[in-house]
Amino acid sequence: MFRDTQKIIVEDGLAPSASFVINIRMEDLLEKLKLLNYDAEFIQELRMKPINKHYFVIPTNPGEQFYTFTCLAAWLIRKAGKNFEMPQESDDPNSTIASILDFLREIDVPVEFPPNKLKQGIGEHAVYVLDNLADNALKVEKFQWKKINIPPDEPTPEPDIEDDDAELILEKVEEEMMAEYDDDDEQDILHIDDITKLYGQNMSEAQKPDNILQSNTNRDEWQLELEKVLPRLKVTVRTDSRDWRAHLEQMKQLRANIATDLSGTKANLNKIYTNIGNTLDKIKTRETYLNKQLEPSLTEYRSLQERLSKVKEQYRDVSGGVTERTRVLNKLMEELEHVKREMDERGSSMTDGTPLINIKKTITKMKNEISEMNIRIGVLEYSLMCARVRDRTQLREDMNSTSTSVMT
Repeated sequence: MFRDTQKIIVEDGLAPSASFVINIRMEDLLEKLKLLNYDAEFIQELRMKPINKHYFVIPTNPGEQFYTFTCLAAWLIRKAGKNFEMPQESDDPNSTIASILDFLREIDVPVEFPPNKLKQGIGEHAVYVLDNLADNALKVEKFQWKKINIPPDEPTPEPDIEDDDAELILEKVEEEMMAEYDDDDEQDILHIDDITKLYGQNMSEAQKPDNILQSNTNRDEWQLELEKVLPRLKVTVRTDSRDWRAHLEQMKQLRANIATDLSGTKANLNKIYTNIGNTLDKIKTRETYLNKQLEPSLTEYRSLQERLSKVKEQYRDVSGGVTERTRVLNKLMEELEHVKREMDERGSSMTDGTPLINIKKTITKMKNEISEMNIRIGVLEYSLMCARVRDRTQLREDMNSTSTSVMT
């Protein structure tokens, strides 16, 4: 069902669900169009192709979709009460889009996208335009939701099943079951009723003999025939399972069996009860005797447990002191080892003459270098003195030549 206010808020445009918001808005638009009688007034009268809930979302045929978009927008504008010509396929798309956007601005709908976004007739902006036009058309028609009247639930009377019918059905089922059971078990049994019926038929059909009948059958043959027929001469009396007398007799028999078995069972149970009671008394007596005999040992055991706990506490205290002293001892041993190493290093350095020899070599080397420096200094002083003498001689010569030239 469509939403009268915008309840779809996309906080993050890069979220995976942001791309499906247009589908929900398109479904809302389709519901609004149905409320505006879009099926009869737009599709049938204008002979337009019906749209589905993904028509302006998925691009299929840009030309057809743009024409459907402009026609639907024009129809919604006309539903709002404004004269708007239905666009044709040959019209300029820019002018048609400009007219639609001008109407949106007139009804104070913000248009924050360029007009060329609507040239394809699909996408988020096309659905936005149609959705706002549909909202405006519903407002103009003063559409309001009606309250739903829910009728009260009427109790449905359940059919009453008569007891007599149920009993008859149950009796019929039992009769059929008993008949099947009797047919299976009594196929090879000769019943007394059948013999009686057969005998009656033979008696009715037979005629009285004129003379006395005499048997010509041998006794052995008769005995053999009797032995053959005897297993089939079983008299069976059919008992009705619904007869209360049979149930009563069965109850009496079961009660007698229970009474017979109860006497022996009761005697056995009483005997077991007596044995269990005697055994419990013996156990209690033995337990009391053991408690009395073991009381001194238990007292001594408790005292030993207390002493053991005290000794354990003392041991923990002493072991803690030993651990601390062991740690201090290890620290002192490390310091002693360090002092020993320093003493060994100093003793070895005092007895070793290598540093003195190195010092002597260094002094000799320095003396040689000083001698070389003195020689170099002497050479430099000599060179400097020669240069000064040369300069003085040259100066004198220059002065003499100058004076001679002046005198001449």
